[in-house]
Amino acid sequence: MALVRAHILICTGTGCTASGAKDVLAKFEQELKAKKLWDEVSVVETGCHGFCEAGPLVIIYPEGTFYTRVKVEDVAEIVDEHILKGRVVSRLLFKEPMTSQKVPNYSDIAFYKKQHRLVLGNCGHINPDSIEEYIGAEGYEGLAKAVLTMTPEQVVEEMKKTGLRGRGGGGFPTGMKWMFCAKSPGPKKYVICNADEGDPGAFMDRSLLEGDPHAILEGMAICAYAIGADEGYIYCRAEYPLAIKRLKQAITQAEEAGLLGKNIFGKDFSFTLHIKEGAGAFVCGEETALMASIEGGRGMPRPRPPFPAVKGLWDKPTNINNVETFANVPYIFRVGAEEYAKLGTEKSKGTKVFALTGKINNTGLAEVPMGISMREIIFDIGGGIMDGKKFKAVQIGGPSGGCIPEQLLDTPVDYDSLIAAGAMMGSGGLVVMDEGTCMVDVAKFFLNFTQSESCGKCTPCREGTKRMLEMLIDITEGRGKEGDIEKLERLAKSIKAGALCALGQTAPNPVLSTLRYFRDEYEAHIYEKRCPANVCTAFIGYKITDKCVGCGLCKTVCPVDAISGEPKGKHTIDPEKCIKCGACMVKCPFKAIIRG
Repeated sequence: MALVRAHILICTGTGCTASGAKDVLAKFEQELKAKKLWDEVSVVETGCHGFCEAGPLVIIYPEGTFYTRVKVEDVAEIVDEHILKGRVVSRLLFKEPMTSQKVPNYSDIAFYKKQHRLVLGNCGHINPDSIEEYIGAEGYEGLAKAVLTMTPEQVVEEMKKTGLRGRGGGGFPTGMKWMFCAKSPGPKKYVICNADEGDPGAFMDRSLLEGDPHAILEGMAICAYAIGADEGYIYCRAEYPLAIKRLKQAITQAEEAGLLGKNIFGKDFSFTLHIKEGAGAFVCGEETALMASIEGGRGMPRPRPPFPAVKGLWDKPTNINNVETFANVPYIFRVGAEEYAKLGTEKSKGTKVFALTGKINNTGLAEVPMGISMREIIFDIGGGIMDGKKFKAVQIGGPSGGCIPEQLLDTPVDYDSLIAAGAMMGSGGLVVMDEGTCMVDVAKFFLNFTQSESCGKCTPCREGTKRMLEMLIDITEGRGKEGDIEKLERLAKSIKAGALCALGQTAPNPVLSTLRYFRDEYEAHIYEKRCPANVCTAFIGYKITDKCVGCGLCKTVCPVDAISGEPKGKHTIDPEKCIKCGACMVKCPFKAIIRG
């Protein structure tokens, strides 16, 4: 067999696959075989690199050359130029959005420079379907260390020393959670991984499951050893078929290797894992609703206490952590609690993975040390705002989070600082908004989501969010009236105080945070009957200016025949007929149509 002189890593996570990565992979295999290079060049199918905006992604080692947006028709050129002649294909290199500079090596791209890829370290670099590659990257060493050299009590104490807080949104100390479950009496206990990722725009858990499934299995096994559990469930939404496929493969491989199942490492420790596919109910991200779903019931929360650590799945003590939390565990037990605790801030240790979406140049996943500023994430890693527009706000923490304005961009990203700012860490969704965003409309969007996802069990959430949504609809449609702002605030605080679970308790956050920082926009909608961002259609209209040359293109796209005028003469829009769709403004080549 010839010596392998190059490795071609091709991202086949969901994002890159949607852009045609599978076809690119097949074409590489075809070209290499045709040029008799198959024995000299290895093609590795990897998980998500996090840089979803630039996919499909191809990295060639040993150089580390980073090619973006690779199409099938580009493959032959890469093989001919790069593999055979050693010449970089410049046109496929990533171009920095702020400087237009082409960057050949992925480690030099601004998107990656300020990241600390601890949890995402394997994603994009190993084949997620290969347990051998995971083990080659120090996989299962943490489990071996825990089972072979530590008692369960020592494992719990080690977790407490890390300061790791749950990455699913609540931020409860992980070591304390494990301790409570470990101390609960009973011969039967469960470990559950909450992979029911439902926040709009969030895909952190999905990418981890697709790109490094064994890390989650190892983290769960360490937890099981610590608390005395012999059985576990991964609750993953059915909309993640690739994640489920790779998890099933990983479980089978781990069982065959003796890393799951009976008498792991020859010790009196057994752990069996199952996958439960969820139907996509957002409320099932709440741990008691999740357990009800696993048990075959309707996903609805129950009052706490008793907490799951005492009375959880089938009334047995149960520990539940989310995907990212478990993905931290193998690293912790490889390097030790003290080394891990060096990352982050005093009260927020480690790193956090964020899904960057919205009006930002570099969309994708970014893993950063706790304590980094929001400004660094958005402008240094995210590459700034699209089309050179002005930053307005960032929604952090998903639909239950809050909006942070420009004056708070230097806020450290940690649990306590975000709560003080009226937001929350949440699971890691981060939606960036520019100057063209209406903050009242944003609050309405997120409240509409949480209201429709309410399970309906408790009155404050079921009825309260509906009344709040009705008021927001009225405000954005020109029917807002004096006193609505005060009613929204009172109702929001009542829902937070009275709702049964975290969905209801946090649902008013987008409204409260936008009222706190953008109250003037609510007042403009109600008292001045205008939308400052020109987004809410009830307050806007379209008119044709003197730039019009009478070309008639606007008339051809108007769906309601609201535009009239003679050829080569200025046209006009009938405001009574106009449905404010904006098609005419988009079509006009002379920018003669304005909104206002």
